[in-house]
Amino acid sequence: MVDVCFYVHVHQPYRIRRFSFFDIGSEKDYFDVERNLFYLDRVARKCYLKANDVLLDLINSTNGKFKMSFSITGVLLEQLEEYFPRVLDSFRALVDTGCVELVGETYYHSLAFIYSIPEFVRQVKLQESKLYEIFKYKPITFRNTELVYSDELGKLAEKLGYRVVLIEGHERILGWRSPNYVYKAKGAEVFLLPRHYRLSDDIAFRFSRMDWSGYPLTAEKFATWIHESGGDVVNVFLDYETFGEHQWEESGIFQFLKRFPLEVLDRGDNFELPSTIVKKCPPRGEISVPLLMSWADIERDLSAWLGNRMQIEAMKNLYALEELVLSSGDPKLIEEWRKLQISDHFYYMCTKYFSDGDVHKYFNPYDTPYEAFVNFMNVLHDLRVRLERLQVLKRKNKRELAVKYLSDVHPSKVFYCKDGRVIKNLRELYVALVEMDESIYSCHVSSEKNDFAKWIEEVVGDVTLARRLRKAKNKKQAANLVKQRIKWLLS
Repeated sequence: MVDVCFYVHVHQPYRIRRFSFFDIGSEKDYFDVERNLFYLDRVARKCYLKANDVLLDLINSTNGKFKMSFSITGVLLEQLEEYFPRVLDSFRALVDTGCVELVGETYYHSLAFIYSIPEFVRQVKLQESKLYEIFKYKPITFRNTELVYSDELGKLAEKLGYRVVLIEGHERILGWRSPNYVYKAKGAEVFLLPRHYRLSDDIAFRFSRMDWSGYPLTAEKFATWIHESGGDVVNVFLDYETFGEHQWEESGIFQFLKRFPLEVLDRGDNFELPSTIVKKCPPRGEISVPLLMSWADIERDLSAWLGNRMQIEAMKNLYALEELVLSSGDPKLIEEWRKLQISDHFYYMCTKYFSDGDVHKYFNPYDTPYEAFVNFMNVLHDLRVRLERLQVLKRKNKRELAVKYLSDVHPSKVFYCKDGRVIKNLRELYVALVEMDESIYSCHVSSEKNDFAKWIEEVVGDVTLARRLRKAKNKKQAANLVKQRIKWLLS
């Protein structure tokens, strides 16, 4: 008897609109709403709604013996919320059965782990928040974008509170070992579940290939292969769009989906969730993955996204903007920068077309990888222009604030201190705070009032400094706050 871990990944990106060199600086939107809706409507009708109905029927008809796990990117969830709430409701119905485990990942389906650990962590947290907002669910199993994994990711996943990580089960990772066991991550208290790539790809890529020796792939045949594969667990990991989109309904893929779980159960095997499997099955050793690996293409590396100079240049320039984008504090700019991190944009730039070339054409809005690169770089150039304009505006605003806050107030509105001082500006306030006795300070500041903060807010007009001063615990701290504010205004 073996346990089957059936997991699907669900994702649709925000595709970039046609953006020419002459659009730079025009304030044109980056993302093609009509094209995104076209693809999303198609995949919702052809895959999500039909497959979700099949899976819900399986859970109900087997009294919960059929179980499975999903990862659904944040960018898809927000699109479903806005345009296809019916699809989101169908996912919610599956989760509500208690027979579905949701898997954590990056919100933007990005490769941030490679370029910026802080940004990676932020996106993982955003995804967790989204899953809780929609499903009231906190994941303990994690998958990185495209199953990209290394020992360092295992350690980071543990720090983020995850107990299980899904990885690729290719020989380049496992060597002589079987993917049909639970393993422990090197250097981390995290369990690893390796994908059985042959059985997974039999469905994902070979199901409708008439030249394949295993064609036709029937539910009975597939269940038998699982039963005879040995080990503790068979991890079948797929893209959800396999059902109805990559493999069309006419191929019989939905009939297969309806039948193969029943055939698995008929043979005495079970379906289990990732978090349950690691409790049932002890790890059979430790896996070390010093170099980054993925589940993509025949190489199982990162060449689908970083395999040519265009992709590397685009990715490098994108993440080079991180500090500038985040320091802008502009929610729209930050969101757009993160949408540009969606790994699909770089996948469209891939120039390698070997045995899996057709995979790179799914939902691809471009005729050539070069077109994808030029379009992306035009958008990135525009984003940089907007950031530079914002920086100029912020510097201008800062200069205006400095003039306003550091100038003398009107003679009728000066601050009269209890020690006889007359304070006309922030510099004089700083000197006064440093030199005055504690008893004088206490006359102006108590639990009921703060004369300095009130004067700064109502007369000087610096609400930010006033708010900070009200939190100051003593005279020294108040003086330091005023000093820091002056320094910032003059920087």
